[in-house]
Amino acid sequence: MTEYVRVSEQLALPRGPGAPITATARRLDTYPVHVCLDEDTALAHLCAELGGRRVALVTDHTVYALHARRLAERLAATGLDVVSTSFPAGEASKSLRTASTLLDWLAGTALVRRDVLLAVGGGVVMDTVGWVASAYMRGLPYINVPTTLLAHVDAALGGKVAIDHPSAKNLIGAFYQPKAVVSNVGYLRTLDGRGLRAGLAEAIKTGIIASPELFALIEDQHRAILAAEPSTTADLVHASSVLKCRLISRDPYERDLRRPLNLGHTIGHAVETATGYGPVLHGEAVAFGMACAARIAERRGLLDPALCERVTGLLDRVDLPTTLAALPARLDPATTIEALGQIRKIRDGRLRFVLPTALGETVITDDVTDEEIHAALVVSPAAESTLASSHGGGDG
Repeated sequence: MTEYVRVSEQLALPRGPGAPITATARRLDTYPVHVCLDEDTALAHLCAELGGRRVALVTDHTVYALHARRLAERLAATGLDVVSTSFPAGEASKSLRTASTLLDWLAGTALVRRDVLLAVGGGVVMDTVGWVASAYMRGLPYINVPTTLLAHVDAALGGKVAIDHPSAKNLIGAFYQPKAVVSNVGYLRTLDGRGLRAGLAEAIKTGIIASPELFALIEDQHRAILAAEPSTTADLVHASSVLKCRLISRDPYERDLRRPLNLGHTIGHAVETATGYGPVLHGEAVAFGMACAARIAERRGLLDPALCERVTGLLDRVDLPTTLAALPARLDPATTIEALGQIRKIRDGRLRFVLPTALGETVITDDVTDEEIHAALVVSPAAESTLASSHGGGDG
């Protein structure tokens, strides 16, 4: 017997033109974040979240060889219909060309609107696949499976998805939340030291803006974290994920652009743009941006010099760049300020800086001058060393 879904509406017809019409659309997105120690546990969570739907797994070539091919095979062994593809690793792939290729690939699959995209990889994969998911069929569910520390503590969370444009990072994007996040910290054992350090930068940022406890944990445990010790990294990822989820829940769609989570990103994005998206990892650029923000705050009298040294000292101890000379690509102050000028155009003539004033406290301002930025950029390693000595800093 045929089953019908009956819909009944009895709407009154308005009489003639009147006041402006108000259209309303409300949406509340919630999703689970599973932090796991191994792939077996992660697989169980994934299968539960997928609910038997078809899966299109997308990753980069490096992660495909390390983890994603095996994960696809294990998902298929449970009876799921799985297809997969990959693209070249690196920030250069976070582009309209890659996104267009993925959209064409998806159009050739059997996926329908309730099937699931699986993003397996680092921040480039999370951002690119998330944006493709937001556009394909007006929104396809997607699940993030981060494999880098930066993706675990930052990129996999929050639904800010985007691809880069030659004129600015993340220029083409959307807010589109994942269906779930499944974080297996076991994947971090295949990450090199540079990748771990770049991811740790985002966790340090969260500690600076929101949690003295997290900052102290990283100070105390940074060696174990950079050795990818499972229980320590699980604690870090869990704590960072809880804190970031709390912070973004206050304003998930960035209606207020005055956001502490952008600490280090104003100069950081300019560094990435000026160096051509690739030579400087995102976390490295953010670390440098945080050091500059701390110096600007100190020179304005907003940040105690000892705390400025504590912040830059931790970045130094985990081998993250705090000076231009320490960046892995040659960059001069003029080029950086020029890139900031392009960002200023995009942002209605304003550059918002998040400046730390204490651990867990920041101020946000749009009146930082080019002269202040230049002074923060050109500090020399020797000057940093002298400054640290005068503040009584040390590894401790």
